[in-house]
Amino acid sequence: MKMKGSLNISFLTMAVFLLWIKTYMVYKTSFDIKIENVVQEFILFINPLSFLMLIFGLSFWISPRNRTSYIVATSFIISCILYANVVYYRFFNDFLTIPVLFQTSNMSDLGSSVTELIYITDLLYFSDCLLIFYLMKFRARPMENLGFSNVQQRAFILLSLAMTFFNLGLAESERPQLLTRTFDREMLVKNIGTYHYHLYDLFLQSKSSAQRALADGSKLADIENYVRANYIPPSEEMFGIAQNKNIILISMESMQNFVIGAKVNDEDITPFLNKFIEESFYFDQFYHQTGQGKTSDSEFIVDNSLYPLSRGAVFFTHSANEFYAIPEVLDNHGYFTASLHANNKSFWNRDIMYNSLGYDRFFSYTDYEITKENSVGWGLKDVEFFRQSVQHLKDAPKPFYAKFITLTNHFPFELEEQDRLIKPFNSNDKTVNQYFLTVRYLDESLKTFISELKNAGLYENSIIILYGDHYGISENHNKAMKEFLSEDITPFVSTQLQRVPLIVHIPGMKGETISSIGGQIDLKPTILHLLGIETKGDMQFGSDLFSQERMDIAVLRNGSFITKDYLFTRNTCYSNETGEQVEKVLCEPYIEKAKIELEYSDQIIYGDLLRFYGQPLRTK
Repeated sequence: MKMKGSLNISFLTMAVFLLWIKTYMVYKTSFDIKIENVVQEFILFINPLSFLMLIFGLSFWISPRNRTSYIVATSFIISCILYANVVYYRFFNDFLTIPVLFQTSNMSDLGSSVTELIYITDLLYFSDCLLIFYLMKFRARPMENLGFSNVQQRAFILLSLAMTFFNLGLAESERPQLLTRTFDREMLVKNIGTYHYHLYDLFLQSKSSAQRALADGSKLADIENYVRANYIPPSEEMFGIAQNKNIILISMESMQNFVIGAKVNDEDITPFLNKFIEESFYFDQFYHQTGQGKTSDSEFIVDNSLYPLSRGAVFFTHSANEFYAIPEVLDNHGYFTASLHANNKSFWNRDIMYNSLGYDRFFSYTDYEITKENSVGWGLKDVEFFRQSVQHLKDAPKPFYAKFITLTNHFPFELEEQDRLIKPFNSNDKTVNQYFLTVRYLDESLKTFISELKNAGLYENSIIILYGDHYGISENHNKAMKEFLSEDITPFVSTQLQRVPLIVHIPGMKGETISSIGGQIDLKPTILHLLGIETKGDMQFGSDLFSQERMDIAVLRNGSFITKDYLFTRNTCYSNETGEQVEKVLCEPYIEKAKIELEYSDQIIYGDLLRFYGQPLRTK
């Protein structure tokens, strides 16, 4: 069908109006965007409009015969971007970034995780596209004579630009320094809209790509001074207590701390860990600090004592950087270092990143006997994974540093009937119900592993460290979590739920619960100090969890933080004792510390600054 006149005004305005209203409806139904006042609601309502007017207004410079096709195609592409954010948000409670889109090598392994997030009713997200296509195909001819004049075209573009500046000005008055809070994607989407957020993300990606090229060693001076000024001496009692022992580090997939000691249907969720804690050092105020890189972020933090990036995963975006990670440190002290994970080498770009981190060996998918019978969900079941891994440890040079990455307790928490050791939780949320089943299975696999280590003669000469890598249950499941915990999931409670277990087992030492507040960034100095290796002079932000001199603080990647007295999240300060909101001024000293550390860590990664640092200056 051919249009004779200029672009049909009712066709264009209908396309803009439908996508505008659809976007706002998605904000209210598919995203959990917190609105505090009428002004914020108004900003949320208008923020898609200026972008849509501008992007559709570009059709004025397209030949008349192709204009309607441009509008239909643009409407579909924008709808796809919106829908992709919806699917991503359903599990990660976050918005897409360009670095995440580069992680295409992960897609083939996602399998059922993606299908669990897609519903047949999602076709409604494209209903406006179907209507626009129908109008173009069957209803365009009767409306041909209604077009935009040149004056109207210029007015349309000027109005869209005016709307953009009005939106940005109103947002900046509501939230000063808005565009500097790049780690708070919800804040950006709420104020400038999904589509402008993605344009801003493109700008940030270009900026970060340029940082390495423009970086030089002089940028390290301030960071080095900060790190040295904040160095915390190790615990004298614990320093070197495990010298020359093997290190077995176990990343417990999606394991949050609230399951420890808890019950479902009067059955223990973690019966083995409950007992293992009694003979280990158990840190009950330990937080994950991951961003969009999830498990890979936790690996990065633990090995480097640096924060992950707020956008994407370091394993993908900066795998060629120079690092000074635990494997390289231990290699200089005679250790054999390995990572064991029964998945494809390329997943999370591990085959490349592990070389940068200094691992001697990566035991991956091809090093295990994997069959349909011993696999579920993402791959080899954890029980079989640990059983087969023990032989790799027996054959490894001693002493060794071996990092294990488990799989079974991964969303969507699939488990075969014969492996279900407890009855599921009874709520209307399938994800939460199944989570407790796979946590119980992970607990049983750890029991099996410890038993196998004892049988292999490896147990007594090994430090065994277990930690949760990231959350398993996102805020999208707060209704079921409220039912399980018997309390409202406020921002304060939600932040506390980011606690993950940390269990440090040293054979021959008595168990103790330590309530010092810390995070994954503190594991590197803690591990090295236990082995008697000094870290003074290392470019790192963590401190020894056993040290009596350390500051009780955990800074999360989204800018939230937890101290002994206060918890700060979503620009609100809370008493860590009562959970009640307190004056923000009480949190301000720690707000600055959190901001500085996140910014300095980002500078190190984006600029690849450790290439200028060389071998860290160490106290012999």
